[in-house]
Amino acid sequence: MKYLVFLSAWAMPVVAWLSNAGVFGPTNGEISDRYPTLIVAAGYAFAIWGPIFALDVLFGTWQAFDRARDRRLASIRPWTTLGFAMTSLWMVVFSLQWFWLALAIIWVSLASLLFSAARVSDTAAHGHGRWWQWVPLSLHAGWVSLAVFLNVAQVIVAYRLLPVAHMLPWSLVLFVLVAALLLGSVLYLRGNPWYALAAVWGLIGVYARQHRSALDGAGVAASTALGLAVVIVLAALYARSRRARGG
Repeated sequence: MKYLVFLSAWAMPVVAWLSNAGVFGPTNGEISDRYPTLIVAAGYAFAIWGPIFALDVLFGTWQAFDRARDRRLASIRPWTTLGFAMTSLWMVVFSLQWFWLALAIIWVSLASLLFSAARVSDTAAHGHGRWWQWVPLSLHAGWVSLAVFLNVAQVIVAYRLLPVAHMLPWSLVLFVLVAALLLGSVLYLRGNPWYALAAVWGLIGVYARQHRSALDGAGVAASTALGLAVVIVLAALYARSRRARGG
């Protein structure tokens, strides 16, 4: 199984390069421009995939050659493999504009990565974790936790499931769901700073994009994203202080 983790980790940057080269179809940026929403982030925010993939490759390589008998690491290998594989598959499917399938895939990816991050974060919380395990998985899970809702919003717009001229009402509902997932995860992960960092980075990216957007309701969406970013930071600090006190 450890070699499957290794291969799936290395596959992600390769597939990402092919995707950005337009091998599978329009790039993510092109598709995003076709279906603008009030919850999409600025283009620069997606550069976080670079560090995520680099750290995932480090994780996949290190765990393949690590000789320590780490039962916790062994227990998450199937889920980590699934999360990495779904990330690669999502890039292909999204470029092909099979949006419903892409949405299902990204939720499977999130569930797998969040479970893995929770397992290694619990070890780290007790001072026994290895940074090369919990940093990559936490950062990846944090970004995908926001990305799933970006994907939901694009599906809504692509298929015109809800009004696209006035998107603010249903976008605010999505922001509430984003807040519930991020806050719940931050608290459950005991204030994991890497998970929170990825989430906050994405929310600031949403603020930057919507602050400049001409879409109806973009100003409110921008303020909502920025406010949620502040709340996530405070929640992470609270959870970490509580952990430090042994709570």
